[in-house]
Amino acid sequence: MRKPFMQARWVAGLAVLAGLLTGCPTGSGPVEGGGSQTLDFTLTLSTSSVLAPQDGTPAPVGVAIQRDAGNTNSVTLTAAELPAGMQARFVQPGSGSAGTVTLVASEATPAGTYTVSIQASDGGPTTSQPLTVEVGIVATVGNTVDSISGVGGKLQEFMGTVFEPDIWRQEYFLPPNWDTVNALGPKHIRIAIALDYIPMQTNTGQASDWNFNNLDPTVMAVLGVSDHSPIFAVSEAPPFLNIPSNDGSGVQFVFNDANLQTFAQYCANLVRYYNTGGFDWGGQHFQAPAGTHITWWEVFNEYNTNGLLPTQYIQLYNTVVPAMKAVDPTIKFTALELADATYLGDYLMGDPRNNLPWFVASPADGGVSAQVDAVTLHLYSAAQQSDTDAKIFATIPGFANDIRYFYQELRTRPDLASVPVWVTESGVNVAFPSSSGSSFVLDPRGTNAFLAAWQPYVFSQIGKAGNQGLVQWDFTDDAQRGLVNENTNLNYLSYWVEYWLLRKFPWDGVTPGPDILDLNATETSTVEILATRNSDGSVVVMMADHAVHAPNDNNGPGDPRTVILDVTALGTFTTATQLTIDANTDTVNGPAEVAIAPAARMTVSLGGYGVTFVTLHP
Repeated sequence: MRKPFMQARWVAGLAVLAGLLTGCPTGSGPVEGGGSQTLDFTLTLSTSSVLAPQDGTPAPVGVAIQRDAGNTNSVTLTAAELPAGMQARFVQPGSGSAGTVTLVASEATPAGTYTVSIQASDGGPTTSQPLTVEVGIVATVGNTVDSISGVGGKLQEFMGTVFEPDIWRQEYFLPPNWDTVNALGPKHIRIAIALDYIPMQTNTGQASDWNFNNLDPTVMAVLGVSDHSPIFAVSEAPPFLNIPSNDGSGVQFVFNDANLQTFAQYCANLVRYYNTGGFDWGGQHFQAPAGTHITWWEVFNEYNTNGLLPTQYIQLYNTVVPAMKAVDPTIKFTALELADATYLGDYLMGDPRNNLPWFVASPADGGVSAQVDAVTLHLYSAAQQSDTDAKIFATIPGFANDIRYFYQELRTRPDLASVPVWVTESGVNVAFPSSSGSSFVLDPRGTNAFLAAWQPYVFSQIGKAGNQGLVQWDFTDDAQRGLVNENTNLNYLSYWVEYWLLRKFPWDGVTPGPDILDLNATETSTVEILATRNSDGSVVVMMADHAVHAPNDNNGPGDPRTVILDVTALGTFTTATQLTIDANTDTVNGPAEVAIAPAARMTVSLGGYGVTFVTLHP
């Protein structure tokens, strides 16, 4: 009865002896390709994650080999699932107990997070351990000014917002929290008068033609806050000056050229009302409250999407501006107000290349002849909520190219060569509910963490292209457009983005702005980086993470990135702070600025869509 048991022990012994003679492992551990075989060593990494900068800085990881008793086989390390452009170098353990794997990334290695497999074999089955590898962008800030960016190397870009008094925006007529506006501190708040609140609704010669009662609460309030210098946008003509449109464009009414002189007189009376003691109409005197004065005026809004040809707009501008200047020679004007519709692919209507050449032609050839103090355009990245995150971000370099084109054309005329370019409307998505019944889906990307990447990206790109003003649409509105919730008066995340852009890159419109420093980044496709130096020697570096997690993401979370900020060329700093605005930011109190240790190379982690400011003080 004991014979089978003795035979089993003898067979097992032969198996062990055979294993020892062939070098196959007999210990335990994860096995790859080894079937039912077991290992007689284990693999341990000194860390579970490592940072590999794109500038080739080595990222070493220690490897420990723990062997079972009697195992002296040579162990070889390899690496699998390396991202493109990354190399792995090894110090092999051999018959010892330690080795090293060093990962080296390059600019050809896309930034992001990867899982690399570190493998070990002694000639038999292979064991492995996962290693998280973060490929980091290296941003090297120089000690010289980038003289071809901005305005002669200066970042001179004010920020503003819009108030649009209209019957369907009752929040503008109730006493708003103007302390919130003052706390923000926008420059040149744009007052865009919508149809229902145009102060002249008829032209009968009676006093009842005019009514400023609805409009003035907003105008007076805006004049009392921030820089006290709004842009008064005469966005459209009074309705009695328009005629039905039959051109199939979707615009219901267009301005009637035959009424041009009447429109000029209407605009001149607006200047009289606010700036020069008022005007008389139908036996009544109309005059704004004492002490008001509006310097900046805009004549007509987005003519290229509101039924006017370039030649018609130039004629309108050349007629209206002199009539207004005759009333008050001190006032200034913004011209064009182009709707940049290139995001729609509508190059005929929106591309500035189909509008500016007419405007900058010599006056003898039909170009503008009236005073121009700034030229403006409106930038939106989407026209419907279904546009992907990637598609929206892809519009921004085109915006910068359009700004450059504006300057190129203005400089063809000596009298326009120094005219600044302003963006007086901007937003993620221009879509709105249509009276024709077209579908509309609210796009929250205009106020959430997506905006915290989008707006700093726009600000930096067009600011480096020389843009001198960025006005957001609009102050209090819904989750697609606002800085403040129109129903609750609570701040959106977008409020804090503008708040900190205003403070980190201040410009009063008069004194020179901060220097734009030369900067070299190993990757520019997913993080926008801007470095400036103030007159006191402090340096601000902004990093906007617009990396998209998946190609079809719509209102996605973004993708984390790591930036190695190299400020070696700038010398030493005594203190530094870091401030981040992203999905984790408290929208009630805003982000907290925290102290960090200044160093020649600092690692900054970006957690997805958002923006981070690092400020260094000498």
